[in-house]
Amino acid sequence: MSFDAITSIAQAEDAAKVAVSYARAQAKQMEADAEVSGQEAIRTALAKAEDELKKLREQSDIRATENAAKFSGKLENKKAVLQAAAEARMGKAAELIAERIVNG
Repeated sequence: MSFDAITSIAQAEDAAKVAVSYARAQAKQMEADAEVSGQEAIRTALAKAEDELKKLREQSDIRATENAAKFSGKLENKKAVLQAAAEARMGKAAELIAERIVNG
């Protein structure tokens, strides 16, 4: 093999080593960029999820308050009906008690 051929092969090998080193460096940089981008995407998604959760909790609290007010009103109505019925029966109960005491 001639000296020129050996020199040419050595230069080609050196160029290949440089190209491989450059490719590895680029791959490492791309990996680091992807890591940063992925972490940023995770933070963004987490912030969005927390915001949506906050909105859902607020809506849930509003609905719970509205439902509690509705049930409270219904219970007050039932209480008034039961109290009126009890008061209406009170007179008859008093008559029965008095009759039992008198008749003994």
